[in-house]
Amino acid sequence: MKAYVYAIILGILLIGAGMIFLVPHGSAGNLNNDSGKGQINEITLGIKNYNYYPNTITVKEGEIVRISLDSSVRGCYRSLVIRDFGIAKNLPTPEDYVEFTANKKGSFRFACSMGMGTGTLVVE
Repeated sequence: MKAYVYAIILGILLIGAGMIFLVPHGSAGNLNNDSGKGQINEITLGIKNYNYYPNTITVKEGEIVRISLDSSVRGCYRSLVIRDFGIAKNLPTPEDYVEFTANKKGSFRFACSMGMGTGTLVVE
């Protein structure tokens, strides 16, 4: 009887964890469709040694930043979060991306939705 209860609980947890990958998370951030105001800096992140690569991204203040994830990125790493710019979005394919304006200087953490993969966005 205990094994049956544990199996049901485990099944519920696995279904809940799977929903993380099926449901889009948040918005694309501070979308800026006026590309005449700044240069678009396109960045593609991959995975190397169980973390995002490159691990540090440096951009200029005022640039439009477009981040996509290559095909090496799997699981929760496909849900990119940059809290300081209001970004929390699942990017299910390499063609998906987030785009925002780097409108404040500083160093900002980016991570997957579970915080397992991390990196730093530096805005100069």
